[in-house]
Amino acid sequence: MSNRFKPHFPRSLSLTALMTVAALLTGCFSDDESWRGKDISGLMPELAFELTDTSGDTLTAQETEGEIRMVFFGFTSCPDVCPATLQKLSRAVKDMPGDLQKDTRIVFVSVDPQRDTPERIESYVGFFSERAIGLTGEEKALRELSKRYRTTFGYDDPDTEGNYNVSHSGAVYVFDRQGDARLLFRPDLSVDDIRTDLVTLAEENKS
Repeated sequence: MSNRFKPHFPRSLSLTALMTVAALLTGCFSDDESWRGKDISGLMPELAFELTDTSGDTLTAQETEGEIRMVFFGFTSCPDVCPATLQKLSRAVKDMPGDLQKDTRIVFVSVDPQRDTPERIESYVGFFSERAIGLTGEEKALRELSKRYRTTFGYDDPDTEGNYNVSHSGAVYVFDRQGDARLLFRPDLSVDDIRTDLVTLAEENKS
């Protein structure tokens, strides 16, 4: 990794921004007893993206229509939040009835395009689940997508070896078969709670 890479935010600003977003997400969405996660129906735009998949090809949200999609922003060098979240999501999907598993997709969006090549992302998501796909893109496109869902990310200063951390939200955005935003999974949600909500969503309008 070259030291010429210049992060856009100092650590304090990126963390402050993320804390603000987290507070907004917690305060804006009321609890609904019928869901284990936060009900965000009608509060966020439908799923839309045009990013690069692990084959190096362009993938759009329209190409994944008909599936329940869990979108999570992270990076493959993440030491804790990303692997813990992906493991939890993969376990929840694996615990679903077999006929519903194939209708459910984990969408991992890397916000670290400087280091996360399609090949690296493919190896990373494949470790967790065959129902997971990995995407990335140019930083501008990633910032536009994260802003669309009221979150953000930032880069710490590189160390002497050129390594750096990426600050990002731990929230998972869940979209139904039609691409409508339905739920927000926060890090404290259990595997069983996630599975329960996914089964309910997958059984809606099942073809």
